[in-house]
Amino acid sequence: MTTAAPAPLDNRLFYALVAIGLLLNATGLLVPIIEPDDALYATLPKTMVETGDWVRLYVFGRDWLDKPHFQFWMTAISYSLFGVSSFAYKLPALLFFFGGVYYTYLFARLAYSKLVAQVATLVLLTTFHIILSNNDVRAEPYLTGLIIGAVYHFYRLYRNGPGWHLWAGALLTGCAMMTKGPFVVLTIGSGLVVDWLLTGNWRELLKPRWYVAAILSMLFALPELYCLYVQFDQHPETVVFGRTNVSGIRFFFWDSQFGRFFNTGPIKGDGDKFFFLHTLLWAFLPWSLPLYVSVGQAIGRLVKRQHPLPEYVSLGTGLLMFIVFSLSRFQLPHYLNILFPFYAVLTAQFLVKLSATNLRRWSIGQLVIGLALIGLLVPLMLFVHPNRLTMGLIGMAVVTIVMLLLFRQSDLPSLVGRMTLVMLVVAVVVNVFLFGTFVQYQAGMAAAAFANQSPTLAGRKTFLYGSDTFGESSWTYEFDFRGPTQYVHTDSTLRRQVTNRPMLVFTSAPYADTLTNHGFRVQHVATFPYYHITQPEPAFMNYQTRAATTKPYVLLEVQR
Repeated sequence: MTTAAPAPLDNRLFYALVAIGLLLNATGLLVPIIEPDDALYATLPKTMVETGDWVRLYVFGRDWLDKPHFQFWMTAISYSLFGVSSFAYKLPALLFFFGGVYYTYLFARLAYSKLVAQVATLVLLTTFHIILSNNDVRAEPYLTGLIIGAVYHFYRLYRNGPGWHLWAGALLTGCAMMTKGPFVVLTIGSGLVVDWLLTGNWRELLKPRWYVAAILSMLFALPELYCLYVQFDQHPETVVFGRTNVSGIRFFFWDSQFGRFFNTGPIKGDGDKFFFLHTLLWAFLPWSLPLYVSVGQAIGRLVKRQHPLPEYVSLGTGLLMFIVFSLSRFQLPHYLNILFPFYAVLTAQFLVKLSATNLRRWSIGQLVIGLALIGLLVPLMLFVHPNRLTMGLIGMAVVTIVMLLLFRQSDLPSLVGRMTLVMLVVAVVVNVFLFGTFVQYQAGMAAAAFANQSPTLAGRKTFLYGSDTFGESSWTYEFDFRGPTQYVHTDSTLRRQVTNRPMLVFTSAPYADTLTNHGFRVQHVATFPYYHITQPEPAFMNYQTRAATTKPYVLLEVQR
């Protein structure tokens, strides 16, 4: 006797919760770009649009070799359509992530019930670090959509789908390679191989179509190889990483990928094998506990050869890549984001299979986690003391009360409904109120806004001066200022640029003092407080001690 599949969520409820999930991720569009990485990645496509050169990448006015082009091309297209702005920078990344959400639903639907696909969709939309990454935008929103999309098309092809899925999967794989490098092929292919091995379909590895897919993926990635060849391999005299004869193609295939993994490349890290184990605990909130249990349960049943999963792509990708990332010496929390669609499917299938009694227990446990998150946000808001504090606290209370009134049951619809509203509160508080307060301490952004609004400063060329100030606040100035900028690393270089007429200079206060000591005539225009807001310490978060933690950047008029 077969057990009937559980009924899916009511369409009206599901679409309403999806709309809330889309909205809470879109709150990042309201926040300016965040220093330092966002600002760096936002200025690169701005240079593309202004110069018309979409082949070469420049930072500080110098050749730049680190990330591939795809993310910057997408942003440059957005700038061309909507103008250069924080909104235009974040929008394409958000759209790629939304595409990843849709692909997660489609992928889950191939092997599971509609209810599992619905819950997986909502889990992915309401994961804490996903929300953060759609505000602090790097490559991960693009990769999330491209990787789960490629896996869906290849898995659909494996399950007797039409041949066009091979082309679609290869195209998305090629784009993913042009976003992060060839290492993404391991993420896309590992789960498929694990699934074939565990289900006894290892002969799938011998089928020519997968080798055709690999060739097509490389062909779709050729634009990246062409750009690297033109900028670096064709010009061995170019200085990168302090040396010449640097091959961009070698960097793409080895140094940027395996060089980071083995810590042998020009960009090094110091990894901890347990870093991602505790990172996942907070990054996947509020779903981290059911995820851990679902993975443990799936492994246990696999060992006992009992109750096999309908597919092992999710477990294979999620577990194998987690191990690979943990063994790597270069580790950052957002690296896990590309695995979240697979974790969402694992979490969803676990929750859907729970008995009524166990579901009631999990529902209560998740409610406690949700209320604890909101409870932690209240003292945090009072500690930070953002603008419109009272309105924020009232809004938190209203949403919490509505959540408790609308979703009073201990069933699955109430569980996912409560968590969606909890994460709506979290997203608005973190993105709008907290980051909305902290971005005021991005000195470059504030200085650019000041200069843009000044009749005597607007449009004038600005020299961004200093050697160790870059990567702090110069990129937001370069991005937001509506005029030409030029990086100057030494006072001797600045002396050659500055004439007897006043020139606009943006730098830190210590560098401003050196200008006076080196014989420049300096007129102070304005001072702007700076803090590295993505690494906030308690003293900075405390509104009473915040001013003492900042350091000054200054806008100057300098002449000989």
